[in-house]
Amino acid sequence: MRWQQQEPKAAPAADALLSLQGVVRSVQTPAFAGVTFHEVIAKSVLNKVPKTSHMPFGWTVNPYRGCSHACVYCFARKTHSYLDLDTGADFDSQLVVKTNTGEVLRRELAKPSWKREHVAMGTNTDPYQRAEGRYKLMPDIIRALRDSGTPFSILTKGTLLARDLPLLADAAQSTPISMGISLAMLDPALASSVEPGTPSPKARLELISRIRDAGMECNVMAMPILPWLTDGDESLDALFAALAKAGASSVTAGALHLRPGAREWYRQWLARDYPQLTAKYDALFAGGTNASKEYRQWLAGRIRFFKARHGFDEANRFLSTRSAGQAGGNSSATPGTAPTPSTAAGDIRLPAAAGTLF
Repeated sequence: MRWQQQEPKAAPAADALLSLQGVVRSVQTPAFAGVTFHEVIAKSVLNKVPKTSHMPFGWTVNPYRGCSHACVYCFARKTHSYLDLDTGADFDSQLVVKTNTGEVLRRELAKPSWKREHVAMGTNTDPYQRAEGRYKLMPDIIRALRDSGTPFSILTKGTLLARDLPLLADAAQSTPISMGISLAMLDPALASSVEPGTPSPKARLELISRIRDAGMECNVMAMPILPWLTDGDESLDALFAALAKAGASSVTAGALHLRPGAREWYRQWLARDYPQLTAKYDALFAGGTNASKEYRQWLAGRIRFFKARHGFDEANRFLSTRSAGQAGGNSSATPGTAPTPSTAAGDIRLPAAAGTLF
């Protein structure tokens, strides 16, 4: 499972992890240049979601902390600060791996107190990020959930999921499974900039088709839609057309939101790659987490329009969520006469932050 031939090496941030229980060693390898893996022996892997959460599930499993997908907008960046690591470069390159996740999960699922509630994966960091190709944690996780009769969902940008399609198809015969692929843009150059460690949009479209060919539903999380970058009619029309052609079962789409940790990292990226947009973003977000209510309502209207154009049922979506800014909110925009983001971002009043599956 692990790189037995690799010698443990001190990493710039390794000392910050010494207080984390269960750390066995830190590993670097040329195949993952610039990335350090901190291998952990976990005591528990089932995470209870607080009852106050907006999440539509009660439990999660996250075999990794930090993510080499390096999406600049990722809301989970803040969680790296709990390890005394920064939410920018460290989140992308200092990864915690719970090497015994499958073994511990099987033990927890066997307890008489376990009620076989839904378990969600990919809600914090991606279980099919590149390291999964070496650690191979997901097959044991899937088998443990399948064997216990526990329903589960997977949300990922990682095409490595294709490796486990036979196992997932088998599990789906006896266990309710929800499959979700995250894809919100088609432009490969933009995706390479804002999601530098992810598979290409084309590869993810192909994965959607492969999941459907394996006999399973495949839902898409088209989040986040980026103001002035992917929210135009041409971009939205092309996205929903491509998702429909690939065979997506449903699409849930919504606006970018920027929590602390992600907010600073995204703005740094924006200033480097799209400096002409920084003032517009400052006005649209006004230093807060969500884009203005007016913008989110406008975008929801455009999303509804293009979902209908390409045959997606408005009521059908990945699990169920009350996230702000998703398609389904009220909008005064008439299809074909949408305002531009600049006219939608006027006097801004930010609502309270809402939960997200992304």
